[in-house]
Amino acid sequence: MSQTNPPDFDPSAVAALSADEPTGIHWPFARLSLFWRTFFLLAILLLGSILAWLQTLRSLEFEPRALQTSQQLASQVNLSRAALIHADAIARVSLIKTMKDEEGLRIVPREPNDEFSLLDSDTLSRRVAQDLAERLGKSTVVASQVNGQMGIWVSFMIDGDDYWLQADQSRFAPAGGTTWMIWLFVAAALSLAGAALIARLINRPLKELSFAASRVREGNFSASQLDEHVNTSEIREVNIGFNRMAQKLAKVEQDRAVMLAGISHDLRTPLARLRLETEMSVADESARAHMAADISQLDAIIDKFLDYARPDRVALAPVVLGDVVETCAYSLQKLPDVRIKIDMEEDLLVLADEVELGRVLSNLLENARRYGKSVNTGIAMIDIAAIARDKWVLIKVRDHGIGVAEEQLHQLTQPFYRGEAARTAANGAGLGLAIVDKTIQRMGGTFKLGNSSTGGLSAQIRLQRATRL
Repeated sequence: MSQTNPPDFDPSAVAALSADEPTGIHWPFARLSLFWRTFFLLAILLLGSILAWLQTLRSLEFEPRALQTSQQLASQVNLSRAALIHADAIARVSLIKTMKDEEGLRIVPREPNDEFSLLDSDTLSRRVAQDLAERLGKSTVVASQVNGQMGIWVSFMIDGDDYWLQADQSRFAPAGGTTWMIWLFVAAALSLAGAALIARLINRPLKELSFAASRVREGNFSASQLDEHVNTSEIREVNIGFNRMAQKLAKVEQDRAVMLAGISHDLRTPLARLRLETEMSVADESARAHMAADISQLDAIIDKFLDYARPDRVALAPVVLGDVVETCAYSLQKLPDVRIKIDMEEDLLVLADEVELGRVLSNLLENARRYGKSVNTGIAMIDIAAIARDKWVLIKVRDHGIGVAEEQLHQLTQPFYRGEAARTAANGAGLGLAIVDKTIQRMGGTFKLGNSSTGGLSAQIRLQRATRL
């Protein structure tokens, strides 16, 4: 057995066998599970609703807040002006100090060289300034800073002299701020939690149904029962229908096993008697040989039917691939019209059923022996190669015959299908490659047929790699 890796693996075929992701739509959203799709759609809907309501509330609050702010500022200006007008000079100084200490109002003379910035930083500020000008007079100036001092500054006149009234800006904060942001984050967090809960409730019964369907696919009918007493009526009806279907499939499987056992017994016994009678009663040696060959052919066809109808459950265990290949190739290597070349790593382990794997390789070797003979020499040259790729082992069985038409390749694994005349010299049942495909799937692998670039049919198998016996 060679130590080198086989050089004739088709890279495109290896890539196809190694691909784990399905082809088709590549839109990222299409690859998400149902849970995440539902979650994201609900989250977008809820967050959009929150933002819409937030904008609506801000719009509804804008007009009353602007009106309230302008009324308060106008009232402060009018009250301050009235108090200063009717106070004497001594009391006026005490009044100004009290207003600054108690109410945060500062009144200073307005000088011609004062530098100020108008209060127009946002829509609310511009609306307040406009409303104050309407209430106090068009000459009223509303500023956000005067001579570098921030605040809300409103100009007014007392006996022809101009003054500034500085109000505490914190009392007239614009709408929003940290309170709005806190409530926004709280509402968003609660909405996302609710979306996750709803998505989980929707996804859970579908996930249970998927698990139960996978168990039915594996032939484990007894462990695929779903709860028939859930509260949701639609889910309850689906679960009841699925359980009845699983029970019916289990009954069909049981009836099939009984029927196949009966067929095997009822056909094998008369075939054995017929073979014995033929060998004892037919004098012509040639005729006796042909009749015995026909009986052997019938017996082989019965074996094929039984193999194809074999239950889907198999016990997987680490198997030394080289030992199985050597065993399957041993009997064929002695035939004069067969040449087998084996090229694979030593001690290569695969996760499989040893008996089933041997049946698969025997089918492929027999198929190559029958239909893969060289047109020139009449000898079937068969190459068996295997390499390890990450968690998988790729196995290739290839002949050097005439190959198969490309349009027929995908049909070769269909039950009872027979290819072109050049590959159907024997009177088989058309189940050999179908058995191989079905068995490989039972063992968690993949099977692919293709024409080799240098001629002949190539059968490529991918099985799980085992790390230890």
